Amino acid sequence: MVRHFIVTALVALVFAAGTVISITASAGSNSGDMKLGVMASDQDVTTGTVTADKIVAHANGWMVVHRTGADMKPGPVIGYAPLKIGENADVSAILTEPVKSGEMLMLMLHGEDGGMKTGGFEYTLGAKEDGPVRVDGKLVMTVITAK
Repeated sequence: MVRHFIVTALVALVFAAGTVISITASAGSNSGDMKLGVMASDQDVTTGTVTADKIVAHANGWMVVHRTGADMKPGPVIGYAPLKIGENADVSAILTEPVKSGEMLMLMLHGEDGGMKTGGFEYTLGAKEDGPVRVDGKLVMTVITAK
């Protein structure tokens, strides 16, 4: 409990500093001490890609790139990359449309559940197929600003 509070406080402090934010959550007693999370920094996306430094997933799934704004609500999907169960480092997604400097992107953990085909990304905004992973009702994600 104390460790969870410390992690939450550190996430809030880093968010206030404006460099990296990450929502992490316990994956439950079945997965031991593994914490789900998406870690990424503000970055230059002029090459047409965005990269998460590290993503921890409880199952195979996807890093999905959503547009977002000051309201911090996920918008249209503009990129995705596959994830394996466990820790994934330097996960890059090709952006399907241009992103201008100053625009915000939400990098979110999505599952590989409910779709018609394994290994094919099937999510559309609001759908259940390959949908967002939630822990205690909260999305597992981070928001970055394009440079």
